[in-house]
Amino acid sequence: MTYVVTENCIKCKYQDCVDVCPVDCFYEGENMLVIQPDECIDCGVCEPECPAEAILPDTESGLEKWLDINNKYSAIWPNITRKNDIPSDAKDWDGKKDKEALLSPNPGKGT
Repeated sequence: MTYVVTENCIKCKYQDCVDVCPVDCFYEGENMLVIQPDECIDCGVCEPECPAEAILPDTESGLEKWLDINNKYSAIWPNITRKNDIPSDAKDWDGKKDKEALLSPNPGKGT
């Protein structure tokens, strides 16, 4: 099992999860974070820290697409090990549906 960052992170990118991750398995895109599944130790501390409830265990059904997205982008985006500034409009995007098309393939800054 691993944890997966899902659609609600797009344009929210709160990053509270990064501060609690004991193995630094988060990677930063321009408008979303992802988890590198092979680095995740399945501790689960990140899931309750996400204000957007965008982190789920991969055992939940229907997450195959998001597991693929996490795998793909964690290989090319920089690692993030501490929380940076969140988008100023994060709360406006939290909970909005159908944000997948807004996912930017561009890397974030990392730390």
